[in-house]
Amino acid sequence: MDAIDHRTIVIFDGVCSLCNASVDLLIRADRTSSILFASLQSSAAKKLLAGHDVHEEPDSIIVLHKGQILTESQAVLTLLPFLSFPWPLFGVFRLVPRFLRDPVYRLIARNRYRWFGKRSTCRIPTAEERSRFLEEL
Repeated sequence: MDAIDHRTIVIFDGVCSLCNASVDLLIRADRTSSILFASLQSSAAKKLLAGHDVHEEPDSIIVLHKGQILTESQAVLTLLPFLSFPWPLFGVFRLVPRFLRDPVYRLIARNRYRWFGKRSTCRIPTAEERSRFLEEL
């Protein structure tokens, strides 16, 4: 696991349509192809989150970045600098206090299946994407 400890890893709900669309966006807009991905349902995610105070099925994207586990709006804002223009401009939302940002995030997260749908299976990466997805560690 030492080889990926310094990498930024996005752990997402593999059956959530909104989450999968977000992963697709991150893959397309990641300028350096440096973000790795693991579905919440994978054994890799379970190992990465072991020993951390993270709920079994969080209503949040989880980002492992520089040794920290980030959730909700903080996780999303941490990913913006990796992306191509215009996405980093949304970093201006860091000026909004987290106690105001996170409730909006939680509202969307709680309703994501109803508003955006749910898949019957986890996302399957293409051959080109496979190296960026962690299944097992």
